[in-house]
This record gives sequence, C-alpha cells and structure tokens, in this order.
Amino acid sequence: MQLTLVRHGEASPAINGDDMQRPLTERGHQQAEETGNFLKDIIQPEIFVVSPLLRAQETLAHIKAHFEGVPVLICDKIKPDDDAKDAIEWLSKLSYESIAVVCHMNVVGHIAEQLTHENFNPFALAEARIYDQTVIANGLSTQKKSFTPTI
Repeated sequence: MQLTLVRHGEASPAINGDDMQRPLTERGHQQAEETGNFLKDIIQPEIFVVSPLLRAQETLAHIKAHFEGVPVLICDKIKPDDDAKDAIEWLSKLSYESIAVVCHMNVVGHIAEQLTHENFNPFALAEARIYDQTVIANGLSTQKKSFTPTI
C-alpha cells in the first residue's frame, strides 16, 4: 500500500482571523505545480484526501490536474491543529491501495512521525513524502521518496 502525504504550498496571511479561507500566494501556486509535476510520474492514487481549508484545496488542484478521474474525499480530521491519531484512524479505514493526502503542518508532520516511529520532521511548503506499508498504522510505514519544491 502506498500513502503520499503533501503539505500545502505557501499561503496568504489570515484576513480578519479567518484561517479557513487563506488562499495560496503566487509562490504557493508555483510550489504546488512543481509538486504535481513530480508526483505525476511517481504515484498512481486511487483517491485524494484533502483538508477543507482553501490552501490545501488549491494545492490539490495543481496535483489533481495530472490525475483525471481520481475522486476526492474532504476530511475534517487533517486540519492544522487536529490530532494525528484521529487522522491515522480515519485514513486506516479507507479501502484503497494508493492514497494521496493534502493537508497542513503540524498534523502532517505528526502523522508521518507516528507512522514511521521516527523523530518529528516538519514538512516544507508543498513537500511530498511517499510511504509504503501493509496497512496504515503506527510504526508500520517506511518512507520511500520525498520531494521539496525549489521555488
């Protein structure tokens, strides 16, 4: 089973404290496009899972452009301050062999930490990491590849 974790690209600051609707900056769009270009030849997702926040959705749009017809699930358990344990439990119930997730720090870093039992390692903006595992569960994943945009 393959799991791809992606952090969103650079986003604009919150306006009037509204973190949900922060769009990507021009640089963020370029980062997401670069990540999509990398992933197009590396993964074959059966499903995309994305946070309900705008910056994650915009990042996914750049990636999904290379994967026509792949469905998208919006997950309310992968927002910035969500608990990685809850996210892992939710993801473990999906019956797909290749899942790509687009979400946020700190939750994405903690998901990776728990899945691999390695030390917490923050994701760069629009960074993608690809993991192999038999099932999605604590300590059972091995990171196979990673990509960080150069923009």
